[in-house]
Amino acid sequence: MKSNVAIIGGGPAGLMAAEVLAQRGVQVDLYDAMPSVGRKFLMAGKGGMNITHAEPLDDLLARYGSRRAQIEPMVRAFPPQELRAWMQGLGIDSFVGSSGRVFPVEMKAAPLLRAWLHRLREQGVRFHARHRWCGWDADGALRFEMPQGETTVRPDGVVLALGGGSWPQLGSDGAWLPWLKQRGIAVAPLRPSNCGFDIEWSTHFRSRYVGEPLKSVAAACSDGAMQRGECVITERGIEGGLIYALSAALRDEIDRAGHAVLLLDLLPDWSQERVQAEVSHPRGSRSLSSHLQSRLGLKGVKANLLREALSADEMNDPLRLAATIKALPLRLIAPRPLAEAISSAGGVPFEALDEGLMLRELPGLFCAGEMLDWEAPTGGYLLTACFASGRAAGQGMADWLAGR
Repeated sequence: MKSNVAIIGGGPAGLMAAEVLAQRGVQVDLYDAMPSVGRKFLMAGKGGMNITHAEPLDDLLARYGSRRAQIEPMVRAFPPQELRAWMQGLGIDSFVGSSGRVFPVEMKAAPLLRAWLHRLREQGVRFHARHRWCGWDADGALRFEMPQGETTVRPDGVVLALGGGSWPQLGSDGAWLPWLKQRGIAVAPLRPSNCGFDIEWSTHFRSRYVGEPLKSVAAACSDGAMQRGECVITERGIEGGLIYALSAALRDEIDRAGHAVLLLDLLPDWSQERVQAEVSHPRGSRSLSSHLQSRLGLKGVKANLLREALSADEMNDPLRLAATIKALPLRLIAPRPLAEAISSAGGVPFEALDEGLMLRELPGLFCAGEMLDWEAPTGGYLLTACFASGRAAGQGMADWLAGR
């Protein structure tokens, strides 16, 4: 008789675990709280599905920071080139963009998801939508809420791939945390990752520059190396790719000190000496604003950021002005809420899992995807690890079933 496994969560990690198990001859029932699976995956691909990254593998693995040691074996077992080959097997060709990011040729997630679900159904995977997991009953059976009421199931094994806590409207709401805590699993609190931050803008600045992009800038935490990119001014602060790349360090600094300082280089292609020389150039009867625009090309949001950071007297001090153009301090007072973040940190610690991603204290229960305690920047790194961990959990489950 076939073993039966319940997979809870229909994102990339859960679907990959389902595929691995189905290929190993296991009957898979996949449950998802939403009316259809892969909703966050589809939303992430709305502006162009960045599925992985083509940089050298060691560089890619470094993006996983303090959790590299745990993520590395999974990604090495299913690296970006194999992920691209897997996509091609579904009829989805991919290409490498100028930044090294890898995209499907059609730039959308929907064709990939449709082809994948079709193959999974052909492999015998059974899908159960609108089934919200509610933990276990007194006898250890899985509890699900459905529109028709509650049901219980008792599979041979369970893979949890429930996501983190970001984008709760798409299903990743972190509601699973208390169920694991009740079973004695010490789960790390979920925190925002790849998120924006709050800044106390002046009323004048907020009224004029919300929505304005900051292009051709570089930024760093107070003790880190500069990174180049783009970001955007928001009603409450700042967000965008450049900020997301630094968000983990900035968030942790706020946790430690109550605030963080983001240093912004408004002219990263200019040396400090060149900026100093241009600022100090006699301006005659011209206003300082005209001087900054004509000599340094600083105007609009960049020029007014200087006025947010400096007093009128400081703006007229060439040394202070030049130093601030190259390292403008922005005081970040809080990360944006978890529900607004692109991803989340925290979750099930790797220390609670064995090499196959099974919980040591709960044999037969495996975890995968963003609900594990790791984080990475945007750029394909999040999906790369979700696919790889789903594959690892599926293989771990298949091996565990075979060894029973």
